[in-house]
Amino acid sequence: MQTLNWYYHRLKAMSANEIVWRMRSSIRDSADRFLIGRRQRPRKPSEFLNTDHSGKREGFHVCNISAGNKTENDAQKQKYNSLIARAKKIAEHRLSFFDLQDIHLGEPIVWNRDHKRGQDTPMVFSPALDYRDVNEAGDCKFVWEPNRHHHLVVLGRAYRLSKDIRFAQAIAEQLDSWLAQNPYGLGMNWRSGLELGIRLINWVWAIDLIRESQVIDEDLYLGLSDSVSRHIWEIDRKYSCGSSVNNHLIGEAAGVFVATSYFNYIKNATVWRDRSREILVREIINQTYPDGGTKEQAVGYHLFVLQFFVTAGLAARATGPDFPESYWSQLEKMFEFIDKLSQGGDNLPMFGDCDDGYVLDIGSNPRNVKEWLAIGAALFKRGEFNTSSEHNEPLEWLPGLSRRDSSPAPENRKCYSIAMSQSGYYLLQHGDLNSQDRISVVFDCGPLGMGSLAGHGHADALSFTLRAFGNDVLVDPGTYDYFSYPQWREYFRGTRAHNTVVVDENNQSEMLGLFLWGRKAQAQCLSWEPSDTGGKVVGEHNGYSTLSDPVIHRRMLELDACKRELTIQDNIIACKEHNITIFFHFAEHCVLNPSGQNHYLVDMGPGTIEIELDRHLQVESFKGSTDPIYGWISRGYHQKEPASTLIGRCSCKGSTSLVCIVKIGCLK
Repeated sequence: MQTLNWYYHRLKAMSANEIVWRMRSSIRDSADRFLIGRRQRPRKPSEFLNTDHSGKREGFHVCNISAGNKTENDAQKQKYNSLIARAKKIAEHRLSFFDLQDIHLGEPIVWNRDHKRGQDTPMVFSPALDYRDVNEAGDCKFVWEPNRHHHLVVLGRAYRLSKDIRFAQAIAEQLDSWLAQNPYGLGMNWRSGLELGIRLINWVWAIDLIRESQVIDEDLYLGLSDSVSRHIWEIDRKYSCGSSVNNHLIGEAAGVFVATSYFNYIKNATVWRDRSREILVREIINQTYPDGGTKEQAVGYHLFVLQFFVTAGLAARATGPDFPESYWSQLEKMFEFIDKLSQGGDNLPMFGDCDDGYVLDIGSNPRNVKEWLAIGAALFKRGEFNTSSEHNEPLEWLPGLSRRDSSPAPENRKCYSIAMSQSGYYLLQHGDLNSQDRISVVFDCGPLGMGSLAGHGHADALSFTLRAFGNDVLVDPGTYDYFSYPQWREYFRGTRAHNTVVVDENNQSEMLGLFLWGRKAQAQCLSWEPSDTGGKVVGEHNGYSTLSDPVIHRRMLELDACKRELTIQDNIIACKEHNITIFFHFAEHCVLNPSGQNHYLVDMGPGTIEIELDRHLQVESFKGSTDPIYGWISRGYHQKEPASTLIGRCSCKGSTSLVCIVKIGCLK
């Protein structure tokens, strides 16, 4: 019955045009299965190249650093030494990703394997593989991650700075083994257009970074060009469509655009490039709100797609014609969005899904928001995006940019309360951005997610995060897993994993599958009153209106920075009796100490927080509990650690109001 319910809602999420498209896709896949052997045959260069391939190969260069151009100051030397150490491990086939550290991938690397489970993936017709079935194909995330070839860019950077030919040779060796093990159309590595797009971008960067070494001989270059052509053709005829349009379509189009801009001698490159350009220009508007936030309601994916848009945009500027002004102005809004969300501390709030996805490894950490804000500062001459001069290395590895383009950060910048009403986030803030003695509250009053699936959204309406002293205090606990552990997937995206209210043990929205929602809670902001000391915001949602006795949850948050107090007032509007549960999820470094009835002192290093829950609540604390699952935080995919959670419960008859207060002390 549950499976039938899933199919019913999945079909309901599709338009008539999408149903027709999927039927045609099924017919296409059947024909592809019949033709796969023929398409795998070796091709003559004239079948995939426009002109004599011995001429100029590259459409643009990814950076302007000459081989052997090492840096001299102490901070840059430290980064250089760290980069070389990483590259040496990669050359030895040792990679670190997700929760795996320095894992050896084989001699040669075994590309079609889930290296966490030690499970080989079947080399069968790719569309026939159910990538969500870990028993059939392993966890697809662990198969795909090393095949995105991010690590080849690390090798390329190491070669470019050290001029050590071994790093360039390692790239050539790994590319050669990948081509040998991944014939067109077979296995997991041809299963997803997004994976093909990311791999294309990393091939461009890796190949261009070692172009001076000449280690890629004519045979390998022809093999790569043939595979690039097949990658692009495969993406172009299968672009994500209908209810499946999300970050995947952006990544697919970005991969095609960057690859056709670089490998511009490939047949049909101009046609493919024009089509991908059209998609990118359209989707940067379609998939983001006017305030710059992603419609997927997932902050991790916002940073992910921003990287695609930056990479494609710079490729367009390097090769011409440039993207239209509408593209760049919306991209600037996307940078403004992460700038605002990052004002409270080093970490972005983890609203919605995140699988650690990124496009290029060109700095200390590919998901370091400060490094990407430095890119925004250079692109748009917005010094306020630049929070530190130590986070601008990626500027050297992007076409048309350098450290000289970095705009200086303004002094004495304050953080103010901000409404990003289209995406549904409201920030109550106070303090100096250059001081730890600042407070930032982010209130989630937005939609569940994008489109009919809302696939990467979480049931987190009216949840909030709190940062003080530059550190996380109350957090969104993250994502942790997609495919391997269904019970953990359900927990982290459910309502009880967020700082909000649960009524009668129900999720606000109906969870039907790993990336599928049925009934969705509708949230709205009722009142927004910012002030010099923080201000007040009121929101409500109807996620519990389908109960036999409908319930409306209305929440008011008020920050008074003079008192250094945050007040949380929850109004439960109902007629009959209901069980109410309020959750407060703390960051992993917070230590909770009981200090009287419903009163706790929270030691978090730089300062102390006090939290007092409403006297009508029966309060429990959990940390690292597995039965029931409570008290966890996940900072990365397949990474989790215990963290304290306070849970307050009560039974109320009719409408009721519950008030909890957080007192934010001063720096120690």
